[in-house]
Amino acid sequence: MGTEVSVELWHEDAAQGLAAARAVMAEYHRINQLMSTYLATSEISALNREAAATPFVVGQELFDLIARSLDLGRLSEGCFDITYDSVGFLYDLRAGVVPTDTARSSTLPLINYRAVELDHAAHSIRFQHSGMRINLGGIAKGYAVERGAAIVREHGVRHALLNAGGDSRVVGDRRGQPWIIGVRNPRARDAVVARLPIVDEAISTAGDYERFFDRDGVRYHHILNPSTGLPSTGVHSVTVIGPDGTMTDGLDTAIFVMGVRKGMALIAALPDYEAIIVDDRGQLFYSDGLLTPPS
Repeated sequence: MGTEVSVELWHEDAAQGLAAARAVMAEYHRINQLMSTYLATSEISALNREAAATPFVVGQELFDLIARSLDLGRLSEGCFDITYDSVGFLYDLRAGVVPTDTARSSTLPLINYRAVELDHAAHSIRFQHSGMRINLGGIAKGYAVERGAAIVREHGVRHALLNAGGDSRVVGDRRGQPWIIGVRNPRARDAVVARLPIVDEAISTAGDYERFFDRDGVRYHHILNPSTGLPSTGVHSVTVIGPDGTMTDGLDTAIFVMGVRKGMALIAALPDYEAIIVDDRGQLFYSDGLLTPPS
């Protein structure tokens, strides 16, 4: 998944607690083997190689997460689009490589989540265009921590914190107190813009400071605007809080691209979710539920 993963938990029995932690780490690795485009042997890599030529049958788990991703594409009016990798694979942020305007414009029409066809009966997926690729980097880490939360509960754990990059899932409270999660200042590594008390919820952050390089006053980062194939602008970070880590992970990316006005309108339509946005001027915006005191 291209990031660090962790689990922190309490259990009255040390051996059972260790078994739970190991089971979570094994689950992280299993999902990485299934969904990482960094691995040529992963199921998603095989899908990317074959689905333009013929409907490609995938397992139920990958099929369901792709279906959820396409639903989020529709919900966000295409601002969340897993086909972004049709252009995104041309970037190498570690090496400071960006595609030429010609290369980007020639592959930009391949970014279109509507061109991913699902056959629910056959569990097959087909791409309408050759060269199209999908990438679940905007949602799979949230899915991983949500799966980890289910596993620790199965092991009898009532207090846990699971993390995969910018995605966290807490199980229960922190033994009588809420978990306190800091929202990082996107322009100061050791500073936070907010501290949130979290109990039995997920919290995900998308930021332009996670994977990036700066050149000639421009920040090139990993969150692409599907309509341009360029790094999205106008926002420095988005944090989403809610009951499902898969959803918070997808929503933070969608809102990052949508911007403050449209992003907050989307959150307002989802009563179980809240958001904090830091725009490109450093201004903070909070969704209504975070501003309203509990009754």
